[in-house]
Amino acid sequence: MQGILYEEASSLTFLFVTVILGGLGAWMTGRACAKTWRPRAVMAVYIAILTIGIRFIHFSIFSGTLLSAHYYIVDAIVLEAIAFAGFQFTRARQMATQYYWLYEITGPFSWKGRG
Repeated sequence: MQGILYEEASSLTFLFVTVILGGLGAWMTGRACAKTWRPRAVMAVYIAILTIGIRFIHFSIFSGTLLSAHYYIVDAIVLEAIAFAGFQFTRARQMATQYYWLYEITGPFSWKGRG
């Protein structure tokens, strides 16, 4: 997978920086966008900015490539997926809690109408 998902010598670097550090930031970004009723398009812009920061961490600490479209897209896909999961998880709880007479939770990421 080296060269496809990550450029560093160890996959632990990719897991730590992109998945754990960036993933936590992406989850919180998705959660914040859901709590403030912002659309997913706004969240995508925020994650694009977060991805630039994650690429800078790869560059500055682990000697990765800063301006690489390939690795930027890989990081962006991972972070967008995590942000969307955080958004949907929060939105499901939000809909079932705020509109309890209309909706009920059917899973961690979904809700349905009552009745």
